[in-house]
Amino acid sequence: PAVDYKVDLRDIKFQLFEWLPTAELLEAEQFADWDLENIEMVLDEALKIAQEQMAPLNEIGDRVGAQWSDGEVTLPEGFKEAYKTVTEGGWIGLLANPEYGGMGLPELLGTAVNEFFNGSNVAFSLTLMLTRGVGHMIEGFGTDEQKQLYVEKVLMGEWAGTMCLTEAQAGSDVGASKTKAVKNEDGSYQITGEKIFITGGDHDLTDNIVHLVLARTPDAPVGTNGLSLFILPKIKLNPDGP
Repeated sequence: PAVDYKVDLRDIKFQLFEWLPTAELLEAEQFADWDLENIEMVLDEALKIAQEQMAPLNEIGDRVGAQWSDGEVTLPEGFKEAYKTVTEGGWIGLLANPEYGGMGLPELLGTAVNEFFNGSNVAFSLTLMLTRGVGHMIEGFGTDEQKQLYVEKVLMGEWAGTMCLTEAQAGSDVGASKTKAVKNEDGSYQITGEKIFITGGDHDLTDNIVHLVLARTPDAPVGTNGLSLFILPKIKLNPDGP
C-alpha cells in the first residue's frame, strides 16, 4: 500500500523554476538535451517513485530487515522491485556522464531528487548513494582499465557499491584505521584487516558489490594522510569482466 510521504512540491518547483536560475543553467552546452519541461517531468516521476515504491518499504524494512542465512544476505520483500525500478529508470546515473550511460543532468536537480528518495526511505537510498559514489570515485580517480571495468556497471546499478571505512577502533577517528594493503608482484594488493558498519555491505539486490576499502600501505604516514583507497569487488574480476 502507498504511504503518505508528504512533500511540498510547489515549494520545490518554486525554488527550481522561479527563484534559482535553472533556465539559465540549462543553456550550457552540456545540458543542451534538457529543458524546463523535461526537468519538471523528471522531478514528478522521482516523487512518484518515492511515494509509491520507496516509502512503503519502511515498515517491512524495520520489522523484517536484512536477513543472514547460510552465508547469504537477503532483503525484505519489495526491495528488489524498487531497486529494479530505480536502475531501469537510470536514477543512479541521473547526474552521471552520458559516456557511462548517465543522464547528464545538473546537480541542482539531483539535489531535489535525492531529497525525495532520502526523505521517503533513507535505508534504501543509502545504498543508491554509495553506489553512485563508487561510480563517480572510480570515474574521477581510477585507471582507464578500472573505468572500463566498473564505472558504467556501477552507475547503471547493475553492480552496487559501498565504502568500507569504519573499524572497531576507528569510528569518528578515521585516521586510526589499521587495515593494511601490501602490494603483490602482479601489481594488485593484499588487504588485511576488519571493517564494520558497512552500509549495503552485502545483499541480494545485485550480482556483484564493489567495495571501496580504506587501507594503509606499509610505508604510509600516520593519520588520514596515510590512507589509500582500494577497489575490492565481492566477485573478483578479470580484465574482461567477472
